[in-house]
Amino acid sequence: MDTHKKQDKFLGCLIGGAAGDALGYAVEFDSLKQIYSVYGKGGIREYSLEGSKALISDDTQMTLFTANGLLHGFAREVKSGVKCDYPAAVWSAYRDWLKTQCGTGKVSDKRSAWLLNMRELHSSRAPGSTCLSALSGNTGGSVKNPVNDSKGCGGVMRVAPIGLFFIGDKDYDRYKIDMIGAEAAALTHGHDLGYIPAAALTDIIYNIASEQANNLKDAVVGSLEAVKTLFPNAVHLNEFTDIINLAIKLSSSRQPDTEAIMQLGEGWVGEEALAIAVYCALKYSDSFEKAIIASVNHSGDSDSTGAITGNILGAYLGLKNIPEKFITKLEMKPIIHEIAVDLSVRYSDDEKWKSKYIDCDFVLNAR
Repeated sequence: MDTHKKQDKFLGCLIGGAAGDALGYAVEFDSLKQIYSVYGKGGIREYSLEGSKALISDDTQMTLFTANGLLHGFAREVKSGVKCDYPAAVWSAYRDWLKTQCGTGKVSDKRSAWLLNMRELHSSRAPGSTCLSALSGNTGGSVKNPVNDSKGCGGVMRVAPIGLFFIGDKDYDRYKIDMIGAEAAALTHGHDLGYIPAAALTDIIYNIASEQANNLKDAVVGSLEAVKTLFPNAVHLNEFTDIINLAIKLSSSRQPDTEAIMQLGEGWVGEEALAIAVYCALKYSDSFEKAIIASVNHSGDSDSTGAITGNILGAYLGLKNIPEKFITKLEMKPIIHEIAVDLSVRYSDDEKWKSKYIDCDFVLNAR
C-alpha cells in the first residue's frame, strides 16, 4: 500500500470515528422518541453545533490518548532498545487523560502524552464512571487479572488506533495485535464481553486498513474466528458471536434500521455497541453518511455506536469518501489529523517527534 493511501485510511478511521461520535454525542442520553421530537422523523442527520463546532465526547478523547500511548511507547523502545509493553504504555496515556477530566493536570507533571498539553482536551465530556474509577487505581486490569466485572462499551470504543498502529510490523501477527486490543480494554473493563469486542474491533480495523480482507463482511467474519482462537474458553464467547452473527444477518434484511438495531440492544455494553456498528457499516458499506446516521438514531449510547461505526467505515472507505460537512466543523480536527498522520508514520528521528513522543512537551497550534 502506498503512503498516500495508507494515510487516507488512517485519517478516515480517526476522523470518521470522531464524526460519528460528534453526531451521536448530541443525543447520547435521548430516547428515539425524544430524538424524533427534536429532529423530526428522520432523526438527527446533521451536526448539532455548539458555537461553530460539533463537539466530540470522551470516546474520541480516549481514542486519541490510545494512539498517543502507542506512539510514546514505540519511540521509547526505539531509543532504549527495550521492548515496549504496549498495554502499560496505553495505561500511562489514559492516566494523563484522567487528569484532563479531573482538572489535576499541571505543567510540571511528568507525562506520557503530549495531548495533556492541549487545552482543548481539558474538558469533561460525559466520561464513563467505570473508566474514571478504574484509572483512579494504582494499576490497570488485564485479561488474566481483571480489575472489575464491567462489560461497558468504554473498552471497545477507544481501541481503533491499535488496529492501525501495527500494520506492517512483522513482529506482530493479527493475534498478537488483537490481544493488545483486548488488554487495552481490560485495563478498565474486566468482563470478557468488555474486552472481547475490543479484540474483534482491533482485528476488523487491522484487516480493512491493511487490505488483508477482501471486503468488509469478510473482515467481520474473520474477526469472529480470531476471537474464537484467542478466547476459546471465555464464558460469554457464544453470546458475543451470536450477536455479531445477528448483526450480519440483519444487515442483509429489509427491516427499518431502528427495528433492526432494537434487536441488537442499546449499545451501552461492549457486544451491543460493536454489533450495532457492524450492522450499520455492513448495511451502508458504500455510504459513510447513511451508516453514521443509522448508527446514532436509537435509544442508547449513540456517541459510542456512532464512533465505532465511523472508525470502521472511515478505515474502509478512507477520508476521501467522508462528506466534507462531517469534517469542516468537527471539533479538534487539527489534533485528530496530527495524531492520525503520526500513526501512519509510526516513528521519525527528528526534534519534533522527540518533543511529541519522548519529552512529551509538544504543543500543537490547533487554531
